[in-house]
Parts: sequence; structure tokens; C-alpha cells
Amino acid sequence: EPMARKLLKEYIEETDFLQLVGVDENPVKAMGLIKELEIDLIFLDVNMPKMNGMEFMRSSTNLPMVIMTTAYGQYALEGFEMAVIDYLVKPFSLERFLKAAQKALELKILKDKAALANDAIDHFYVKCNGKVTRVNYDELLYIEGMSNYITLYTTTGKLVVYLTIKGILEKLPSKSFIQVHKSAVINLDKINSIDGNMLYIGEHKVAVGSNFSDEAMKRILGDRFLKR
Repeated sequence: EPMARKLLKEYIEETDFLQLVGVDENPVKAMGLIKELEIDLIFLDVNMPKMNGMEFMRSSTNLPMVIMTTAYGQYALEGFEMAVIDYLVKPFSLERFLKAAQKALELKILKDKAALANDAIDHFYVKCNGKVTRVNYDELLYIEGMSNYITLYTTTGKLVVYLTIKGILEKLPSKSFIQVHKSAVINLDKINSIDGNMLYIGEHKVAVGSNFSDEAMKRILGDRFLKR
């Protein structure tokens, strides 16, 4: 709603630790903004054209943190089940808005600290065939997921582990590893070449999923792609 967006913009501009980078009334167009820009936090309504806020979250991958802002209080439980940071029921005051934004800031600080801590470690351990095995980050090529199992492909072989893609992502430093498919995570430093939606890593080929393509290529190529 135009008035709701206007009020949110005013609240954001009055909050020193928030910077507004985009506004859209259309959730489909907003998906493009999220892929194009580096965004930490979304203020999301439930009642929108094309699709509602819950459908938006279910159809999106790698979403930033979300704070719901809506007149529909009955969606609060479903929102929290989808890990939203907070749920603001309209009309809400600046004080209530700041409380929600502060929660998001504190969570971002914790995530940043965790990422720094992970970057300082060069390995992790997994249990495979009854043995605890060390896996060095710089030897890990990519990970393939299947149901509740994953296969770790390394420079020396492969390990099949009872773990999910989501679970292994929590162990990996985000600066070097990225999910490129619902069932694949790759080491950015190990990519040899790219052909269409296929990544070549050593002797392996890994497909990039359509829902992950834009973000994956942005992370992989960055400003290192030299064009003629």
C-alpha cells in the first residue's frame, strides 16, 4: 500500500543503522532487486499483487532477514515458522518499528561474528563409516545432497555423510562456499571453467539451478570477469 510504504521509508530514514536500497509494490519485481543488490533485511507485507508475502517467502531462495509488516495478525504463527525476525501488525509506532529493527541488527552482528570465526578455522570433522574424519576446506571441491545424506567430494576422494545441505552450509565459510543448486554446494576457489549452467570442478560437473543462477554467477564472476 502506498501510505504503508511511505511510512516505512520515513521510519527507515530516521534509523541510523538502516539504509534504504529499494522499494517495490510488486513482489515479482522485488525478487529481481534482491538478486541484484546486497540486501540484509526486507520489510514484507502479506497482502500484495501477484502473490502474497507467505508465497513470496516460500518461492524464494537465500532470502535476507525478513520482518513482516501487515494488518493481518493471523499470519504471525506461520511467519515465525518461516523464521521471520519479527511481525509488525499495522498500525505500528516508530518505537515498535525500532524494536524490530534492533532485533535484526543484533542478529546480523551475531552472524558476522560467526562468519569471522568460521573463516579463522581451516577444517571441520564429519562421521563417515563409523570413523570421525577431518575435512580441510581447501581440499573440498563440492558437496552433493540427497535426502538426509550428502556426499563430500574432495581432492583425495569422497565421503558419504548423514547430514543435509542446510546442515553442512552451517559448517562452511560463506566467503568460499556457495549453494548453486537445491542439492549442490561448491567451493568457489575450485572452479576451472563454466559452460552455460554447468560448472567444471576438477573432473566433476555441477549444474547450477535456475533459482540460484543469478546470485551464483554474481558470486563466481564478480568483478574478475574480463570482457573484451
